Amino acid sequence: MTARKKLLGELMGRLTKVAMSGPEPNAAVLAELKALRDRLPHLTGTLVASSDGLLVAHDLPPDIEPTRMAALASAHLSLSYQLAATAYGGGFHEVVVHGTGGHAVIYAAGWASLMVLAGPEVNVGRLHLESRPVARNIADHLTATDSGKDRTWKTDRKEPI
Repeated sequence: MTARKKLLGELMGRLTKVAMSGPEPNAAVLAELKALRDRLPHLTGTLVASSDGLLVAHDLPPDIEPTRMAALASAHLSLSYQLAATAYGGGFHEVVVHGTGGHAVIYAAGWASLMVLAGPEVNVGRLHLESRPVARNIADHLTATDSGKDRTWKTDRKEPI
């Protein structure tokens, strides 16, 4: 990546970040993301997005705009959930996108989603082994800090709440 492209990515990140009202992102969620990155070689970034596409927390490189990725993660999870519900009658957990430059995996995490980005050389089995418990932990952290609203992606429902 050229220095100009990196600088442009950093500038875009600063200009397009949505100011969050209230407290900083949940420290426990951010700690989960950073610990996952430490355990998995070839991981390029992680983020957590609400079911309506808002950024909750992220550990992304500066050339990836987090709010845009949060919206994409939420939209992709919603479409994948609908596909699983229509084709198989429910029960959705994750979706994997294999691209020429790497992998993007989106896991249901309670009322949110966990997106994990990794290079093409990642061991996808290990990626799942490490990421699935993190998605469950994040769901628990977010439920504990939630204001009591039930926004969970139910695996036995036809539609997300």
